[in-house]
Amino acid sequence: MTVREALNVALEEEFIRDERVFLIGEEVAQYNGAYKVSKGLLDKFGSKRVIDTPITEAGFAGLAVGAALSGLRPICEFMTFNFSMQAIDHVVNSAAKILYMSGGTIPCPIVFRGPNGAAAGVAAQHSQDYSAWYGAIPGLKVVSPWDSEDAKGLLKAAIRDPNPVVVLENELQYGLSFPVSQEVLSKDFVLPIGKAKIVREGKDVTIISHSRSVNFCLEAAEKLHSEEGISSEVINLRSIRPLDVDAIVNSVKKTNHLVTVEAGFPQFGVGSEICAIAMETEAFDYLDAPVERVTCADIPTPYAENLEKLSSPNTDIISKVVKRTLYKKR
Repeated sequence: MTVREALNVALEEEFIRDERVFLIGEEVAQYNGAYKVSKGLLDKFGSKRVIDTPITEAGFAGLAVGAALSGLRPICEFMTFNFSMQAIDHVVNSAAKILYMSGGTIPCPIVFRGPNGAAAGVAAQHSQDYSAWYGAIPGLKVVSPWDSEDAKGLLKAAIRDPNPVVVLENELQYGLSFPVSQEVLSKDFVLPIGKAKIVREGKDVTIISHSRSVNFCLEAAEKLHSEEGISSEVINLRSIRPLDVDAIVNSVKKTNHLVTVEAGFPQFGVGSEICAIAMETEAFDYLDAPVERVTCADIPTPYAENLEKLSSPNTDIISKVVKRTLYKKR
């Protein structure tokens, strides 16, 4: 099952389960979605539940928040999360804060979803990773699916959650196919928000990542094992807010080394928060070396293909950093 298919199935199942659920955004209906995630939903559920909008993120995000406050369960799709900057007041100041500011009396059950981070050749304004941006906001939950299991389980959990949830997908993952179990295919399959998954067990070093970067971490882990005999434990975060602190700490206690990998900028990123966790919990007592971070370069994402590749984490860079933290020869 591809990630795109998993998201589509999740949407359809939740549309059937709860008639309050609807999808709103640019090109989600007649065009079947800019990335075909909503393919077929207009034909099955009609224009009252699959709603095309003008190019006005501030407008339709505001409408979606208002609908959530009125008892509906909107799914607000941004064609890319870069465009969510046009609507960030609705996400951060309205959706995220209303439950607290109303003394717990007004919930805002809404999902903001769409592709996040760099794609290929779309330049600086369409390539930013917003994990750290939204992960910093009290009142939001933020998830970042990697494979098809993540995509289906986390999106369904987000739709059912009584809080506003940001679902950060990745354009380059949509067409990738992953094996799924019969459990994942069930209409009742939901993943818990706030729980990471160990996708490869190891004993020498912990590598923590999310979204597309998990691909490179697994490739690096295999390369390190075959070439150096290094046993890497790879953790797929799945959830950015809340972070699974227990999973991070328990893995570090086992491996004594920690490397974080993300497709965001280095300053104030998800990796920085994981470093803080390593310093502020019992994990610190188990570290045999400083935590290492692998991030994008601290520059706007280049348009030129060669520079774009050089500015992002890849298998070789991750392998080099892991060997460095283990004091292996470079």
